[in-house]
Order: sequence, then C-alpha cells, then structure tokens
Amino acid sequence: MKIVCIGAGAMGLRYGVLLQEAGNDVQFVDTWEPNVAAIRKQNGVYVTRDGKNEHLVEINVCFPEEYHDEPELAIFFIKDMHTREVMDRCKHFIGKKTHVLTNQNGWGGAEMIAEYVDREMIIAGTAMIATVMRGPGKVDFIGKRGEGHVHIVRVAGEPDEFIQRVAAEMDKAKMNPTVCNDYRGTVWTKLVFNAVVNTLCTLINVKMGQFAEYEGAENLTRRLMTESCAATAAEGIKLELDCESLVNQVMYVSKVGNPLHYPSMHQDMSTNRPTEVDYMNGAIVRLAEKHGLQAPNHALLVDLVHLKEASRKYTVE
Repeated sequence: MKIVCIGAGAMGLRYGVLLQEAGNDVQFVDTWEPNVAAIRKQNGVYVTRDGKNEHLVEINVCFPEEYHDEPELAIFFIKDMHTREVMDRCKHFIGKKTHVLTNQNGWGGAEMIAEYVDREMIIAGTAMIATVMRGPGKVDFIGKRGEGHVHIVRVAGEPDEFIQRVAAEMDKAKMNPTVCNDYRGTVWTKLVFNAVVNTLCTLINVKMGQFAEYEGAENLTRRLMTESCAATAAEGIKLELDCESLVNQVMYVSKVGNPLHYPSMHQDMSTNRPTEVDYMNGAIVRLAEKHGLQAPNHALLVDLVHLKEASRKYTVE
C-alpha cells in the first residue's frame, strides 16, 4: 500500500516505521523543520525501544509542499489545534481516491479533516500505543513489539474493503487492529480515558504508574469518568465500556500497561508546546453544557492546564 504519514512525530513515526517494516511504501511529510533536517542528515530516524537498542531506520521525509504523489492512505498525526493549518498545506496531494486515517487524541480532528475530504474517505480511531519523541530525528517506542492495540472505524458508513485492507497491513505490523462500527463511540471512549491520565499526569508531573500509586487515584478517576459518562450519554454516544469498566481500564493501563510512560500532553507541556486539553477535557465540558449539565472537575482541569501553560514563561529562581 502507498502510504504517507503526515506528521513525523512520535506516533506518526511509530505507525509509519512499523508499516514500512511490514512491506508498505511509506513516505513521511512533516512541518517541524529541525526534525526534517535531522532525518535528512541522518538518512533516517534513530529508533529505540524502551530506551534501548538504538538503531537507524531509513525513511524518506519532506515538507508538504515538496510531496506531489497521490497516496492510497494518508495517516494524519498532527495536534488537533493544527489540523486545518496542516491540511491546507497537504490538500494538493489528497486525491479523490486517498483515504485519510486519523488517530488524534481529542475530539474534532476528523471533523476538521472532513472540511477537506469526503467523510466516506476518513478513517478515525484510537491507539493504545505509547511512544515518545526524544528529539529531532529520535523516537522511543514504549513497550515490547506487539504490545498495544489500535481501533479503526469509518467516520461514515459500515466497514468496507479498504478499511479491512488497512487492518490487514496493521496486523502484519503487529499493531493489533480492531475494526469498529461506531465512530463516535470509538473515539469518545479513548477521549475520556485521555482526559484522566493525560491531564493529571501533566499537572502533577508524574508517570502513569506514579499516578496509579496514589491511594485516591481510583476515586479521582471515578469522579472524572462520572462527568464524562453523563455528558456522552446525554448526547446519545454509546461508549465501548460502562463507567466503572472505564475506571478499571485507567487503573489497569496505568499500573500494568504503561506505568513508566509520560502521556503525550505531558510531553507537550515539558517541551513548551500548546496542549490539547481543549480537545479532551474541554470537549467534555462543552458536551455537558450542550445538554444543560455541568462538568466542574473537567472544567477546573482545563483552567489548571492553561495556567500551567502560561506559567512556563517564568523561571524558577
């Protein structure tokens, strides 16, 4: 399959490298100039797994304006708030037969992509795969090969032949894909998970396992999930798990699955980039208010993350 990964950051590299190793024709497109420069100078990206066994994987990378082919699949891994900006730079190579896959963290990315691409050509979904960018041209795959899983779902329509082809290639790459049927339910299930671990680990500056060690972590998770489940139920969104099962999932993944992992929002905060809190906790707040409900715990977290973002301009004396 001819694939272009739009965004050669942590997750874009994880997907692209694995799919390239599985035999696909993969090109990377990125807008981060230091990253493009480093990859070109190295003739590839340095990959580690859990911080060990660094090796160079040869990949090709270019800026959006330099890519003029027409891929079968464009994998979009750009922060939610930059979706329109990057789609504007990439729209010239998104042909009528190009499908776009997005596994962005929050809610809204696929809807913005739909301003450029027919909804029937968009595949959304979620990824339970931890990856960390160590710097320009350097990426760390967290977890053993074959750990983690990916859920993919068509934004409009039932599963078709193409999404099954994508799943087959992901299976070859040991990404453990599941083809789902419910777009909103699939995406929101991961969003409400992210709105706990991403946000709290970022605010407190801890890894997921350290969060789970706190004796009040489960009750704190339950308070946030209760607000999330009320908002999604009011909208008629059927999550993949019930509220208590979602609490258990957060605790299990934090304790067992990725205890040594800093979530992506933490990575953004620590590198002085804007966070996606408005597309995670903020999305829950907006959904609750739409139905006359309140989500005060999520609303407080939004304000606290933005306060922490603003405080980065101050240095500790």
